[in-house]
Amino acid sequence: MSFSKKVIKVGLLGMGTVGRGVYRLLTENADHIESRVGAKVDIKKILVKDINKDRGISIDPNLLTTDAGDILNDKDIDIVVEVIGGTGVAVDYVRRALKNGQSVVTANKDMMALYSKELFELAASNNCNILFGASVAGAVPIIRTLRKSLASDKVQSIYGIINGTTNYILTKMTEEGADFNEMLKEAQAKGYAEADPTADVEGHDAARKIAILASVAFNTYVTLDDVYVEGITKISIDDINYVSELGYVIKLLGIAKIKDEGIEVKVHPTLIPKSHLLASVGGVFNAVFVHGSATGEMMFYGQGAGELPTATAVVADIMDIAVDILRNVPKIVGYSGYTDKPTLPISESENRFYVKILIEDRPGVLASIAMVFGNEGISLGTVIQQDAKKPSDDTTELIFITHATKEKNLQNVLCCIKDLSGVREVKSVIRVEG
Repeated sequence: MSFSKKVIKVGLLGMGTVGRGVYRLLTENADHIESRVGAKVDIKKILVKDINKDRGISIDPNLLTTDAGDILNDKDIDIVVEVIGGTGVAVDYVRRALKNGQSVVTANKDMMALYSKELFELAASNNCNILFGASVAGAVPIIRTLRKSLASDKVQSIYGIINGTTNYILTKMTEEGADFNEMLKEAQAKGYAEADPTADVEGHDAARKIAILASVAFNTYVTLDDVYVEGITKISIDDINYVSELGYVIKLLGIAKIKDEGIEVKVHPTLIPKSHLLASVGGVFNAVFVHGSATGEMMFYGQGAGELPTATAVVADIMDIAVDILRNVPKIVGYSGYTDKPTLPISESENRFYVKILIEDRPGVLASIAMVFGNEGISLGTVIQQDAKKPSDDTTELIFITHATKEKNLQNVLCCIKDLSGVREVKSVIRVEG
C-alpha cells in the first residue's frame, strides 16, 4: 500500500483546557503518533481569542490566529479539531469545515446531541468525516467501542454514570452523611462543579451524553429533546440512609434501551444494589455498561473529564481520520445507514419504584394506601414504617419498593394517594434498577 500524503495537517479551534491537552499530545508524542499513523500529524494553525494570553505552555506564536478563516479556508488543512464547545460559533465553524471537505474531530457533546443528523449528512455529501469520541466519558473509549468493536452486535441497552459532578456529590453524601447543598459547595471549591451547576445537577449534561450514546448504539438519531431528565437536587440524606439499609445506593444514571416499539432514553436518580459494579464507582469517575445480544454485559470505566484524558480521545479520533486520508478510503462510514426509530414517552417506561410517604400515625392509613397500589395492579415488594423525625408531630414515614410497573400506573397511584385522608406528603419517588 502506498501513502499519497506524507504529512496530515491539523487546524485547532480553541485553546482551553482540552485544546491545550490536544496540543501537548500531538507535539510531545509526535514520533509515537507518526509510527502508528504512517505519516506526520502536524498542527498548522490554532484559533484563539487572545494571541498574547499566557497558556502555561510554550507555543510558537506563528501558529496562533484570531481569524477562523485561516483554518477553515485553508485547503492544506485536512482535519479541523473543534474544542471550543457549546452551540454558538462552534457549530457554524464545524458546518463550514465540513462544507469545505475538511474532516472534523470534536469533543462537543452539546453540538452532537442537537445537530448530529445535519452534521453527518454534511460530512457524507462532502466526502469527509466527523468523529466525536471525546464527547462522552472523556478517555473511556465507549463511542469508539460502539462504532467499531461492537458494530456486528445488536446492542440492547446501555446505562451508566456519565456525569462526574453528580457522582462526586452522591458519593460524598453517602460516605459522609452530608446534605446536597454542602457537597455541592465542596464540589465547586474543588473545581468539579461550575459556579452555575444547573447543567450537571439537573441532569442536562448526562442527558446530552446518553442521547449521543443511544444514537450510536441503536443506529438512530436521538436528540436532547428525546431524553426524559430528572436531576439530583431532591435527593435527601434520609433517602440515602434508608436505601442503604435496604441494600442499595443512589446514582444518577443515563439509561437507553431498545424495544420492539421504540427507544427508551432517560436520565434520573436510580437505586442500584450495593452488589452491582456501578455501586462502587465513586468520585468523579464514569462507568458505562453495555448489553449486547451476542456479547452480553460489559463495563467501561475511567476518568470522564480532564485535560489529558479528554485530549487522548480527541487525538485518537485525529489518528483514525489521518489513516483514512492516507488510505483514501470512504470518509463517512457507519452513519449513512442511520434510521429514525421512535422514542418512547416516559409514561411507557417500566421500573420498580422506591416511594416515601409522610402519613399521620393512625390506624387505616397504610391499608388505604396499599389498596390504591392494588387497584392499579402494582404489587409491593417491600413495606417499611420509619419513626417520625419529630414524634410530637404524630407522623411517620412509609417506604415502599414496588415490583415492576409502568410509569403511568405509578403516577396514577400517586395522584390518588395525595388525596387520601391521613396522607401528608409524597416525599420521594426514585426508580430502581437491577
